[in-house]
Amino acid sequence: MKAIICTKYGPPEVLQLKEVEKPTINDDEVLIKLHATTVTAGDVLLRASDFPIMYWLPSRLMFGLTKPRNKIPGSELAGEIVSVGKNVTKFKTGDQVFGYSGFTFGTNAEYITLHEEGVLTKKPINMTFEQATAVPVGAITALYFLRKSIIQNGQRVLIYGASGSVGTYAIQLANYFGTEVTAVCSTPNLELVRSLGAKEVIDYTKEDVANRVKTYDIIFDTVGKSSFSDCKRLLNKDGVYLLSAVWKLSVCFQAIWSNLLSHNKAILGVADMNKEDLNYIKALIEADKLKAVIDRQYPLEQIVEAHRYVEQGHKKGNVVINIRGTNQL
Repeated sequence: MKAIICTKYGPPEVLQLKEVEKPTINDDEVLIKLHATTVTAGDVLLRASDFPIMYWLPSRLMFGLTKPRNKIPGSELAGEIVSVGKNVTKFKTGDQVFGYSGFTFGTNAEYITLHEEGVLTKKPINMTFEQATAVPVGAITALYFLRKSIIQNGQRVLIYGASGSVGTYAIQLANYFGTEVTAVCSTPNLELVRSLGAKEVIDYTKEDVANRVKTYDIIFDTVGKSSFSDCKRLLNKDGVYLLSAVWKLSVCFQAIWSNLLSHNKAILGVADMNKEDLNYIKALIEADKLKAVIDRQYPLEQIVEAHRYVEQGHKKGNVVINIRGTNQL
């Protein structure tokens, strides 16, 4: 099968399209013929191993000290099951599925094997493979943090990075939960976030959010660009600050201090990716309450160009990689 191989850390050019052996399934696994995958900000970060100094060693120990431990990148997927292990009961050959492979990665390829109990479920009936593959990471992350905040009808929610993958789902979910959403983004993305349900939009190139008088029950920073001290001032009593991208120790210490000594709470960390939340998201999609935002699509052969684009940090929603129709080597 054809797959993208990454044998060392570095710029996008370290990614190569090669012919590799098709994986074989164990008794409790399914073999999926992949039709689409994505390039996320996380994929770019891992490929470059561009972590802050304090995270450099832990990240290398987790993902590979001198080179990537798992050579085929990618974690989001959509495709069709072509074979099942003898103990598999939840899927059958021909099922159209979507999901998340986790830290085993491997979705930048024509085939992948996954455990049937993994973050995998049948594809929404009203989505293409390309739309479905753009769902798992952004949507589950947004859902996880909003639930952690105990989001309630009638609250006011401010979302930083509203036009990104997590942000576009956060707007829609917060709107679904009955809150009033204020979205922060740049000028080219104003209409996009309004179309997703934001009642108010702040163009950060023209207005400093820190100078606002209005306060919020929840502030959700999906990109790690806000100042915790500024956000705390904008929170109502018992308001919650959510941060899904934690790179600064100072923010962590401020959050811990605030949790101990004030009414405001800060929730930081990484989302728990699980099948139950994926099924919840799927139900919302099939009820037309949630949709994927796709910025650009690339064939598998143009994975380097896709990484270059995502690396710029200005993508709207998601960047999809089309695996169907991949050219012969």
